[in-house]
Amino acid sequence: MFSIYVTGTDTGIGKTLASTALLHALAAHGVRAAGMKPVASGCSHAAGEWKNDDALALQAAGMPGLVYADINPYALVPAVAPELAARDAGIEVQLAPILSAYARLAEQVDALVVEGVGGWAAPLSSALMQADLVRALRLPVILVVGLRLGCLSHALLSARAIAADGLHLAGWIASQVDPDMARVEDNLDMLRQRLPAPCWGVLPHASNMTPEALAACLRIPTMR
Repeated sequence: MFSIYVTGTDTGIGKTLASTALLHALAAHGVRAAGMKPVASGCSHAAGEWKNDDALALQAAGMPGLVYADINPYALVPAVAPELAARDAGIEVQLAPILSAYARLAEQVDALVVEGVGGWAAPLSSALMQADLVRALRLPVILVVGLRLGCLSHALLSARAIAADGLHLAGWIASQVDPDMARVEDNLDMLRQRLPAPCWGVLPHASNMTPEALAACLRIPTMR
């Protein structure tokens, strides 16, 4: 089964955009794929459930007919750090419900794209880091690098942290979050030289591009 964990150099740098593009790229190769957002903060009430826009985007990009609660087991209402949002709700994010939801999804698809929260070191709870979840799921990691001033440091620090946590960085995707960034190609060259994993693609600033169109910007090594 092809499954990956998508993390980022920060929050708001295009993890959901990259994850939905990956789902469309997998579908284009005939792979039944689904997205999962185990923990999401910042939800609105719809049809009797609290739902998150990023999780809904993953649901729309993946195989139809999957239960939202499996895609997003922890839908936390305030748009704050998950640990704080869970505390406000009087709960604590735990591994067991996430692993159960992942197992149910895995029975129905050929591939899962699991999107994390914030940057790699953003905690899920006072006792649970994203690295703990990735170890439990036994997944390789894809790093989304937000192309803006400072991205070199953020990317290299993230890659080092992933390695220090004993996990495998399988690749990285560049996301041009700043359309006016200077010397983009030079920065990409330096990232390619320094990051210990291949680049899976560069997503342009996507103000008018759909995830389907962005999927063409990606090259998934195992799908070549």
